[in-house]
Amino acid sequence: MKKIYFIYLTCFIATNSFCQVGIKTTNPQEELHIAGPTSTIRVEGLNSPNDVNNLGVGSTTPVYANANGDLVLGTLTDNVQILFDSEDYLMNVQDPTNLVNQTGGGAGFTQAGIPIGGVATSFTLTKPAIVEINYAVTWTVGKNVAPNSRIDDFRARIVQTAMYFRRNNYMGVAVINDYYGNPINGGPWCITSNCSELGGLLGINGQFYNNVSDRNGEWKSYRNTASDYVVLGPGTYTPMFACQLAVGDTAGTGAVKLYLGGEKDEVQIIAYYFN
Repeated sequence: MKKIYFIYLTCFIATNSFCQVGIKTTNPQEELHIAGPTSTIRVEGLNSPNDVNNLGVGSTTPVYANANGDLVLGTLTDNVQILFDSEDYLMNVQDPTNLVNQTGGGAGFTQAGIPIGGVATSFTLTKPAIVEINYAVTWTVGKNVAPNSRIDDFRARIVQTAMYFRRNNYMGVAVINDYYGNPINGGPWCITSNCSELGGLLGINGQFYNNVSDRNGEWKSYRNTASDYVVLGPGTYTPMFACQLAVGDTAGTGAVKLYLGGEKDEVQIIAYYFN
C-alpha cells in the first residue's frame, strides 16, 4: 500500500509575496508548520551513521542552532567540564575565620572558612553554563571546641551549611543573582553575623546534634554534604561556605561554638556549557 502525504501551501500576494508550508494542517501559522501531537522531524545528516557527535541508539543527542541558523550537533568534549576538584579545600585551623557562634532560634548564616591558597582556589567560566556544585564540609562543636569542653546540656542543635560564590578571589563581591538576574535559590540569605551582606546560598543542608552522655559524647569529625545547580555567566568565581549553629533556647547553654573545616573538606565544580 502506498502512503500519500499532503503538503498544504498558503500564499499571500501583496507588495511582497511569501508562502507558508503546512504539514498535516490546512492552516499553517509559520513558514513551516508541522501539526499533530506526535509529529517528528528526521535529518539523516545528524544521525549516528553520518555524524560522530550523535550518541547513538538509546541516547538523546542535543541539537543546536549555529550562527547561520543551521541545525548541528554539539561536540561531545566541549559541553561538560570539571572546573574544580579539591579534596582539602578549607584551612584546617581553629581560626576566627572558621568560627560560627551559636544563635537562639536561628538568626541567620555566618560566612565561615577561608580556602587554602586564597586566590588559587578560583575557577573561570568562559561562557554561560549550568554550574553543578558538590561539597562535603566538616565541622567541630563544643563550648571551647576541645575534648574537655563537650556539650552536656541535652539540647538539640541544628547545624546547617551552604555554599555561595564570590567574584574573583575570596574577598570579592558575593554573587546573589544568576546569569538571568534572578535571585539564587529564590532570594537573599544572611551570610554574616550582623546581616550586613546578602548572598545567594546553594546546597543548603543540615543535621541535628545532641549530646546526652554527659561529657563523653562525640564532638568532631562530623560532615555535611550537598549538591545543587545554578546558571552563571562568564567570569572568575571562588566557592565559599556559610554555616548556622542554632538552638531553641540559649539560656544556660554557655558559649557554644562551631568551627567549620576541621578536616578534609571536598569541593567539586562541574560546568555544563550551553553550546
